[in-house]
This record gives sequence, C-alpha cells and structure tokens, in this order.
Amino acid sequence: MDLGSLLLAAAILGGVGLVFGSLIAIAHRAFWVWVDPRITAVTEMLPGTNCGACGFPGCSGFAQGLIGEKATPAGCTVMSPDQAVEVAHYLGVDVGSANRRVARLLCAGDRSVAVQRAEYRGLSTCVAAAPVATGGKACTWGCLGMGDCEAVCDFDAIIMSDARLPLVDPERCTACGDCVEVCPKDLFVLMPVTQKLIVQCRSLLEGDEAESICQVACTGCGKCALDAAPQLIEIVNGLAVVDYTHNERAAAEATARCPTGAIAWVEGAQFPKQRERTRSWIS
Repeated sequence: MDLGSLLLAAAILGGVGLVFGSLIAIAHRAFWVWVDPRITAVTEMLPGTNCGACGFPGCSGFAQGLIGEKATPAGCTVMSPDQAVEVAHYLGVDVGSANRRVARLLCAGDRSVAVQRAEYRGLSTCVAAAPVATGGKACTWGCLGMGDCEAVCDFDAIIMSDARLPLVDPERCTACGDCVEVCPKDLFVLMPVTQKLIVQCRSLLEGDEAESICQVACTGCGKCALDAAPQLIEIVNGLAVVDYTHNERAAAEATARCPTGAIAWVEGAQFPKQRERTRSWIS
C-alpha cells in the first residue's frame, strides 16, 4: 500500500471521528440537564443504605426530596440526630420531626405454644413452606419461624428466638419494610412507636377452637373491647382490631383481662419473655 492510500484512509477515519464527535457534542448540549450540586452533596451526607424507609427511592431520591422541600432530615430513620442536624444546617432548613416507625410482628405463637400438626420437610424457608399445608403449623395464619425475615434484614434488627419466633430490635429497626415484603403470611407491619396497644394474632378462629391450636391466640372474647375506651377496639370476624385513629385513648388496661395475652401493651421491644429466654439460650 502506497503512502497516498494510507493518508487517504487516515483522512477518512479522522473525518468520520470528527463528524461523530461533533454529533455527540451537539447531543450532549441539546439533552443536557442541570443537576443541583446540593443533591450530590446531601446524598454523600446520608447513610447510603437505600432502604426506602423515608418513602423515597433510595438516598438520592430522599436528597432530591430534601432539596425540593418535600421532606425533612428527620424523615431518614437511619441517620442519627447529629447527622440530621448536619444535613439541616447544610440546607438551611429545620430538622423537622417524624413519628418513628418499627416493624411489629402480629403473631406470638412460637413453637412452645402453637401446635405443629405435621412435620414439614423441604426447603427451609417460609416462602417455600407456606404453600405446603401452611408449613405444618396448625394455625393457618401463624408465623412459620424459618427466618426469612432475619435473613433479609440488612440491619441485623431481627433474630430468631429459641422457639423460632422473630424478635425485632426496635433500636436497630429502620422500618425499611423488607420483612414486610418477604413474610408470606403478612405478619409484619410498620407501626409508629406511639401505637403501643397491639393485637399479636391474626387468627380468625374463635373461642376454644382458636386456643386449642395456639395458647396465645385471640379468642374473640371481647373483654379487651369492653375494657378499652369506646370505639377503640372492635371484634371483627372473631379477631380484636384496634382503631388507631383513636390511639390517644389507648391504655394498658385494655389488656388486663385478655385470657391468652393475645393483646399486649408494648413499650419498646415485643415478646420480652421470649427475648430473655433467647438471651439465656444463646449464652
């Protein structure tokens, strides 16, 4: 190949590169979107867990919400108070306030109190066991205790008790909702810590039938409804249901006459007896 052919080839390639480079530069200018540099700065100040507990799609989404005044720093449940103050100071806004939420389990029926009607043999996950005769547990609505929630929690906020009941540490829980999503029995709910009156049962059986398969089941007796403030508790399909729109009138007295302890007044962590027993078991 002579020198002229080489120079022609180089010129053609250079021309093609110049044309495409120019097109890319024009496209960049035409489609360029200005991004507020504060979004990047605030995102770097956030924990980076991308848990979604704030209601936004990850920490970057929360940062955009802060910049757009659609959220306050207190809306991040993972940040410490000092970190929230730092973000607020950077943006020149109030820290704000948020009603902190934690995951609550609506079942107290561990293997020491709930009847197992069959032995499940298969993949040891709740998701796999649930479709197979409810995983061997007599209560159709009860916790299977195989620890899917513990495995999915990125904050080590859930441990399984010695009798296979999930125990949530409210100090570690960020209300990310992963346990809510993974539970095939829909037993986890995210509740404000101010809602302390909790029915720890989902069974729709009543009376002796309910108690025959779980010692801590709600029997639908109605004593809690009678002892609570008017309109606070209603018995629906054999199950006590708390109307949290009247939460300011809730009191521990509503739990006093519950024959099984299905309804509880929760200060801090649920299931203190199981928690203490599990500490002894682990140690």
